[in-house]
Amino acid sequence: MCVVSAHNPRAGAIYMVVKGRGVSDMGQRWQRELVKLLGTAVFLTAVFFAGRQAAVMTDSAALRAETEEEKDDRSKMQKFCVVVDAGHGGNDPGKVGVNGALEKDINLAIAKRLAVLLEQADVKAVMTRTQDSGLYDADADRKKVQDMKRRIELMEKTEPDIVVSIHQNSYDGASVSGAQVFYYTGSEEGKKLADILQAQFISGLDPENRREARANDSYYLLRKTGRTIVIAECGFLSNPREEELLCDPSYQEKVAWQLHLGILRYLNGMEKEQR
Repeated sequence: MCVVSAHNPRAGAIYMVVKGRGVSDMGQRWQRELVKLLGTAVFLTAVFFAGRQAAVMTDSAALRAETEEEKDDRSKMQKFCVVVDAGHGGNDPGKVGVNGALEKDINLAIAKRLAVLLEQADVKAVMTRTQDSGLYDADADRKKVQDMKRRIELMEKTEPDIVVSIHQNSYDGASVSGAQVFYYTGSEEGKKLADILQAQFISGLDPENRREARANDSYYLLRKTGRTIVIAECGFLSNPREEELLCDPSYQEKVAWQLHLGILRYLNGMEKEQR
């Protein structure tokens, strides 16, 4: 602040000059404040529209995600299908091991594990049975015949890419051992699948196994279905050591794992051929 005498003309002039400068400075400050306010308003407006744009982009991304999910659902509907047949069941025990193990129980245990592994690999698995029962009516006169026919009916109705029937073998001599896969005589795709599964059995379970996939034209399941089908005999219950292994849950898991790897190899080959 500048203090002057009111009686001094020159001082009055000075007062006016000083006063004028004060007004000018005040105007500049107001201008600066106005610029700041305008800048803030512009910034807030930009933030508002940026937020709206981000929301729109987020909504668009969500829509794209939903679209991808729908595509994924469609792809799942179109995925490969495998019928996993657990042989025997109910009043039909199948082979009986030297120490009393029942083939039907081992078949079902391996089949269940295989179905889970296939589903985890995004392959639809359809089991012919999921418990200790056959596919026959309680009052049927020929239960075995009805059971086999219904298995075939299920395979045809499901229209799978392949069928894998799980079984265990047996022989008069206790020394005979080794998994072996059978396919229908003359079936090129059956042979291809059987060869792959046989190779998996050897590499993953028993490198000493010298067995090869084998053609067969007498097994009912092989003869009566038009689907690509194999029968996987996972071992010999007549061999004490192999029977013990086949009753072990951890070994059953290994058998199922090798089967699932072989099935995926075959299906991947099919997929490449279809492209």
